[in-house]
This record gives sequence, C-alpha cells and structure tokens, in this order.
Amino acid sequence: MKYLITIFLFSILALSIKAQNKVYLWPGAVPGETEAKHEPVLADNQSGNVTRLTNVNNPAFLVYEPQKSVSNGYSVIICPGGGYLTLAMNKEGSEVAEWFNKMGFTAFVLQYRTPDKRTGALQDLQRAMRVIRSNASKWKIDPDKLGVIGFSAGADLGAKLSTEYDVKTYPEVDAIDKISCHPAFAMIIYPGYLDMGPGKSLTPELSKMDNNTPVTFVFQAADDASGKSSLIYADALRAAKVSVECHLVPKGGHGYGMRPGNPAAEAWPKYAEVWLKENVLNSH
Repeated sequence: MKYLITIFLFSILALSIKAQNKVYLWPGAVPGETEAKHEPVLADNQSGNVTRLTNVNNPAFLVYEPQKSVSNGYSVIICPGGGYLTLAMNKEGSEVAEWFNKMGFTAFVLQYRTPDKRTGALQDLQRAMRVIRSNASKWKIDPDKLGVIGFSAGADLGAKLSTEYDVKTYPEVDAIDKISCHPAFAMIIYPGYLDMGPGKSLTPELSKMDNNTPVTFVFQAADDASGKSSLIYADALRAAKVSVECHLVPKGGHGYGMRPGNPAAEAWPKYAEVWLKENVLNSH
C-alpha cells in the first residue's frame, strides 16, 4: 500500500514539475468556503492510470507554456472532468495541455472546487479567466485570444462560462474582477448535464445565447450515456446562429481523454485541430 501511495504522490509531483508554475486564484478568502485552505487530496479511485484529485478548496491553475519557436499568442483554460466530484488531472489536463503546446497555445489546467461545488467551480473558472488576462504580458499571450476546453463535467463548466460570462457569480475581490471573463472560443468534449431542462431539454442556465456566445466545437460518442447533451447544446447554438461544429461518432463511450486505443479519443483531436485552424487561428 505504501508503495502504491508513493507512486500516486510521485504522479502528482510530476504534474507540478512539468507545469512551469502554479497560480492560486483567490488571494484571501475563497467565496463560500469556511474551511482553512489546503492542498487537494488524491481521490480513492486512481484506476486506469488516471490521477484524480478531490477536496479542492484553494483553487488554482497549472501553467504549461509552449516552445518559443511555436508560440502563437493563443491560450486556453483546460477544465478536467470527474462528475464535479474529482478532477482527472493527467488524462483530461496535462496530456491535453501538451497537445495544445505543440500547436503553439499556452495552456492552463484548472483545479476548480470539488466535490460537488458547482457554483464554486464556475466562480473559479470566471476568476481564472480574469487572472490569466491580467497577467497576459507575463505569459506573452493575447488576452483576447483566451478560450476554454472542458471534458465531461468540465465541459458543462465550459458551456456555463460561454453563456454566463457576464453573470456576476461572486463579489469583486480586487481590480482583476473588472476584467471580462468572456472566452474567445469554447470546446465542449463529451459533456454531461447540458440537457437538464424539462423533458431532457437544454439546461435553463445555458439558454442565454446570442452573437457574443463564442464559436464552439462539440464532440461526443453516440454510445455515451450522456450523448444527448452534445446534441441539445449544439442545436441550441445553431438556433441562436452561433458558429458551432458538432461531431457525433459511433463508439467511444465516455471519459477517454485523448489516449490511443479508443476510436473517439483518436478522432476528436484530429477534428478539433482542423476546427481551430479554420475558426480560431485564422479568424482573429
């Protein structure tokens, strides 16, 4: 058991070493939190070579910068999934950051609040957008070219940011909170919870869509039990005349990240890279 715990702790350490920096979001009290700030803990379930964190009450993001030779000024916040209970920090975090780095993006992997703190998670994502933009010169990024990608629960979080970017979810902490948290683009990968309205319709909180809703990429597998989320959300974006690209592939299930061996995991990065080049990189 001690040997296994050592391996898991080393895995966490490796994430921090690979990331160039870790930035905490809230300089003082975290909105709605009463417990003293502490570091996240490993979840009980560490199966499938997935490093899962939980009990996050001092939210932060890990910074992954690309090689200077390929850096393009674009950046993205990555929201790992885990049902709002845990965060899959490698499979839906650092591994995705590496992929973005190769394309020239600076990537920020978000450690948002868990377990089951959905209001707090959106507060964390809004605050992260603002903190990153306020430090744009530090990371040599364009503050207007910051987007979001999320997986599973993290995809739900990305959809909420896309439609509730101007909703004040917490009292202003400092001048940073006057900065916009509107994402330049959104990538919604195997989402859940987007069809929580009456009769499995669009979740009501997501209904505010207009010409300011960011261009969006949506991907899911048809055999995913949450598969209707993508279809409902993409159709609502289409109806609101928001630029959206939606892919539904036959097989893949749920929670595959971008690891080889799963047809959906191998498909979405290929579609997404083309979409990014045509709708994000060449449109600004």
